[in-house]
Amino acid sequence: MLKKSPIPAKRASASVIIPKVSRKRFYGHGIPGVELEKLTGKLIVVEGADGSGRSTQIARLVEWLEGNGHATQQVGLKRSTLVSEELEQAQNGNILSRTTLSLFYATDFADQLENIIIPALKAGFMVLADRYIYTLMARDLVRGMDEAWLKNLYGTALVPDAVFYLNVSPEQLVQRNFAKNKALDFWESGMDLGLSRDMFDSFLKYQSLMARQFIRLQATYGFTVVDGNHAPDEINAELSHKVQSVLAGK
Repeated sequence: MLKKSPIPAKRASASVIIPKVSRKRFYGHGIPGVELEKLTGKLIVVEGADGSGRSTQIARLVEWLEGNGHATQQVGLKRSTLVSEELEQAQNGNILSRTTLSLFYATDFADQLENIIIPALKAGFMVLADRYIYTLMARDLVRGMDEAWLKNLYGTALVPDAVFYLNVSPEQLVQRNFAKNKALDFWESGMDLGLSRDMFDSFLKYQSLMARQFIRLQATYGFTVVDGNHAPDEINAELSHKVQSVLAGK
């Protein structure tokens, strides 16, 4: 059930930006029966690798939006109540084929789209996605999946009102991940690709490949590339300014 987040008392006096309704559309065939004209909320996506600062920036945007009177809803990868646990368990075993893994993630996304994202947008919520189809497509493209097949697979996806890709150098990413987790993730290091036996070296190579795919996808989908190497406050100021323009329909 969707619940409106409480507005902090100290921000109750903030001026409320009334969002201008924008026409929604699907990338492809979409979901039958969805009345797009009734989706009055905004879908804002923040993309980037682990360590790029996505979670920090989304948390700040949520605080800012709610402080200005907007209800928010957050979504992200592996958050579907339908398959998230099974996907996590399957990944831990490192035994999934590339096609199976792709379809697993597509199911996770589709379930959230139909049961969380679309209802929230219909209720006028600001939906913030901690990664979207672009990460899933980039991962699959690096692994040799067919691009036309992927575009058809994610033809159900709604076109977001704004997409921000936090671009961080692989060298900076590895430092941030070590600082936070004291280790590197198997999948975020691309160890399944056999790029290197050394996880550190594999991480650098894999993240470089991912960055190239994101630049390719940016040319197709037109999302905004943000320099994620800057200080969090500087990035937050840039994102807040751009989101304010999105709310105003610019």
